[in-house]
Amino acid sequence: MHNETLRKNLAHNIHVRRGELTQKEFAQIIGIDQASVNRIELGEQNITIDTLQLICTRLKCAAGDLLDS
Repeated sequence: MHNETLRKNLAHNIHVRRGELTQKEFAQIIGIDQASVNRIELGEQNITIDTLQLICTRLKCAAGDLLDS
């Protein structure tokens, strides 16, 4: 799987799984700024393992769930 595909899958799955929460609300919950959430959901920003873990904890899923199409 190519990095671009993983990034797109991650972006899409985070957007879908955060549901009714706004980017700002989601960002506050996981402790990053809204601009970062926006860039992640656009597939423009790489994230650290620590940030991925925070997102997975909040969304109650495994990292693999966010990377799969």
